[in-house]
Amino acid sequence: MAYPHVLAIVLAGGEGKRLMPLTQDRAKPAVPFGGIYRLIDFALSNIVNSGYLRVVVLTQYKSHSLDRHIAMTWRMSNLLGNYVAPVPAQQRVGKHWFMGSADAIFQSLNLVTDERPDIVVVTGADNIYRMDFSQMVRQHLDSDFPLTIAGIRQPRSLSDQFGVIQASETDPQKVEKFLEKPTDARGLADSPDEVLASMGNYVMDADALRDAVTEDSKDEGSKHDMGGSIVPYFVDQGVAGLYDFTYNEVPGATDRDRTYWRDVGSVDAYYEATQDLIAVNPIFNLYNDAWPLYTGYTGLPPAKFVFGERERLGHAMDSIVSPGVIVSGGEVVGSVLSPGVRVNSWSSVRNSVLFDGVHVGRNATVSSAIVDKNVHIADGAQIGVDPERDRARGFEISEGGITVVPKGTRVER
Repeated sequence: MAYPHVLAIVLAGGEGKRLMPLTQDRAKPAVPFGGIYRLIDFALSNIVNSGYLRVVVLTQYKSHSLDRHIAMTWRMSNLLGNYVAPVPAQQRVGKHWFMGSADAIFQSLNLVTDERPDIVVVTGADNIYRMDFSQMVRQHLDSDFPLTIAGIRQPRSLSDQFGVIQASETDPQKVEKFLEKPTDARGLADSPDEVLASMGNYVMDADALRDAVTEDSKDEGSKHDMGGSIVPYFVDQGVAGLYDFTYNEVPGATDRDRTYWRDVGSVDAYYEATQDLIAVNPIFNLYNDAWPLYTGYTGLPPAKFVFGERERLGHAMDSIVSPGVIVSGGEVVGSVLSPGVRVNSWSSVRNSVLFDGVHVGRNATVSSAIVDKNVHIADGAQIGVDPERDRARGFEISEGGITVVPKGTRVER
């Protein structure tokens, strides 16, 4: 089968509790990232760059901003029947919402029936990485396995944080065991200090997927989860394949970022991933034109830096500055500024992430913080300087010491 018909399913219904308050008003895949993107843009960009142009996005929690972003951004030419379609939970099989990722697919099997694909690519919607799925699909077709799981190499010392895939000793492309957060995982044959962690990306024969989620729906004791239920179902039968992400070749990738993958499931992980973007030689490179990251910002003016006086110099260093930003006599260091941010005179923004429309008043200080959309920081106010004061104002502070200011807050002096 040289050219299989492929449908991509993006699982975007997660609640994202560990990213609160960034997920207080939006689904986790809709959280802004890198200035102009949403988290879901990375999964969708990987899929379309891989050549798969029929995509459904299964949504559930607080999905309005996610649905709007997809509708306004991800418009395909319908001449050849291509689409990216958000599909909300519809209670098609009973009076309940999605009970897990496998149940989400089971309740949406009408999409598979209508499209009639040979192969289904299933991905999450909230990880940062580049991947050519066509290479994984090619390996899947060359195997006799109905399911292929993507694994990424991680330090063996961190194996208790992941679902760990253990390959067969006789066939490195066959899964022998799937272990949920093990403390004694076996290292890889070619790298004893590493294990293969599940990326949450799967390639499946369409018929096998349909049968597996249907069977799972009958099991009242199941977690109804792709990783916790469907993967073990195939592993136990000895028919699960393994794709090692190490060997995925993405055009334009550098040795520094070619196997980058980041789960931004917590505030600290999210913050650290943004810092990976802004180094001189970035750990994750946004500027790879051979494998572009698509998003929807158009019609915005260029960023502007004004006032060149010694005591009032508008400037940004080691930072990402999006369209529509005005740095008016303030300083920005080690930060990511999203569209529409304004940084006023004598203010300082350091090691922070500012979402769309944030206004930083004169003589204000923002340090080691994530500031959600449309926050107004008054003249002389401080964020991230005094943790106790930040807590007293109701701001979350992560384990790593990052202050998070909720959407639409007015921060007084």
